[in-house]
Amino acid sequence: MSTIRRFRAMDMFKFNNVNLDLFTETYDISFYLSYLAQWPDLFTIAESADGSSMGYMMGKVEGRGEDWHGHVTALTVAPECRRLGLGRGLMSSLEEASEKTYNCYFVDLFVRPSNKVAIAMYENFGYVLYREVLEYYMTDGVMPTENAHDMRKALARDVDKKSLVTNKRLVTPAETHF
Repeated sequence: MSTIRRFRAMDMFKFNNVNLDLFTETYDISFYLSYLAQWPDLFTIAESADGSSMGYMMGKVEGRGEDWHGHVTALTVAPECRRLGLGRGLMSSLEEASEKTYNCYFVDLFVRPSNKVAIAMYENFGYVLYREVLEYYMTDGVMPTENAHDMRKALARDVDKKSLVTNKRLVTPAETHF
């Protein structure tokens, strides 16, 4: 049995098992705390009955006008907890808040093209490839420099699904800021 709840600052001391994955981006403590302070309802954790971390999701809202959207900054599930539906549960919490609390047009995320399992999962959740961000992921000595897939899912406010249409398929990281 697992529970999805809001992330708390003390959770940072017990989520290392979740971060030990080549595809998981890790950040310094101040980055996690800034998200927790600014978007506490978009930072959630899945934990087991004994209180151990099974996965977490960090998100935010950003943009203006029809670019107003929810963004998945990080979604990761511990390897031993995968294929249990936790990713779907964490994503659903962000999508619901983006739609009902923040009235966003869409949710977007970046994912490494080499992370085929995650891409298939996101496609299963209704996300589509919007564009490619050139050299978004820089090498860390283990993983190579790699582009990012910018994937999107339109929400109810975007009735005509305009957020999924682009004329520019390749962009630089600087062009992704809202």
